[in-house]
Amino acid sequence: MGMAGRAGEQFTDINVTPLTDVFLVLLVIMILVAPLVNMSVLKVDPPNLPSSSPSKPEPGPKLDVGVTKDGVITVNSSQVNPPDTATIQKIFQAEQQRAGKQDIPLNLTSDADALQKYVVAVMDAAAGAGIKRMHVLPLRK
Repeated sequence: MGMAGRAGEQFTDINVTPLTDVFLVLLVIMILVAPLVNMSVLKVDPPNLPSSSPSKPEPGPKLDVGVTKDGVITVNSSQVNPPDTATIQKIFQAEQQRAGKQDIPLNLTSDADALQKYVVAVMDAAAGAGIKRMHVLPLRK
């Protein structure tokens, strides 16, 4: 490919070498980041659906958490203020101490229009408090 030309002519060919370099760098970044996407902090085991009879409520203490579309979070009918992960986690830990055991089931109910950040804040607080059993109940309408 010759660069020589008459004076005043413009070079109109595109040099694809820098473009190819950029694509190769992006490909390497994607290859390195792809395995990290599969890792998750909060691992959820799917429920066993084959049981035909509805599960009976477990006796003993439990945490009933509700999330409304307005961002109001309630724990055992008490409103959480401010509705952030740290506050909810402290409430969960206080309930665990009051019950005298770490393994308290959590029943999470949310409005259909509730923002995802509030539901995730409750799940994150449950994971931080060491709660292993969480039931996501049907959405309230």
